[in-house]
Amino acid sequence: MPDIVNRCFGYFFSAGKLFAVLALVATASMSAAPVSAAGQASSDKPGKSVRTKDLAIAGYVENVKIFPENLTFESRMDTGATTSSLNALNQKRFERAGKEWIRFDVIDPENDNKKVTLEREIVRNVRILRHDGNHQRRPVVRIGFCIGSSYREGDVSLQDRTELSYQLLVGRNHMKNLVLIDSAHKHLLGPDCPRP
Repeated sequence: MPDIVNRCFGYFFSAGKLFAVLALVATASMSAAPVSAAGQASSDKPGKSVRTKDLAIAGYVENVKIFPENLTFESRMDTGATTSSLNALNQKRFERAGKEWIRFDVIDPENDNKKVTLEREIVRNVRILRHDGNHQRRPVVRIGFCIGSSYREGDVSLQDRTELSYQLLVGRNHMKNLVLIDSAHKHLLGPDCPRP
């Protein structure tokens, strides 16, 4: 092993790329999550940790069930997204009991020619900077997801995702401390939660 290290170091040093290698090593070491000898990975909050052996392994695409509608969507598990996002068509805001709500349609996962109407209270609005430089205001609602045997409610931004491959994008807010993602496989978990 030391022979390989010496040859690599000699190559990078002789090619004048020593600083690039050091920068790459420094970047990799800063972005890696610390793991303890007991197999625990640090979480975002100080003083909190989760044992990695307690997390389920999910594929980069999974079937995820939303409640209470009991709809199962083939979903992209996106560790790069902070918040989950759902394809929401025909959005109509309205007031109920003095609070702002939204009614929207999703494409029925069982039949692409049908739509299912959902209603949720709006918990906040987000302002998104689009690729074209324009801003877009999106409503955020709370939706419960069943991922494997775990159920979690969390924020979901509503947007028209019709042109994208998956109606549901599962962000870190629904995955944190529940699953690790295997980027080489799909459908490692089936939704198997008791109805909340």
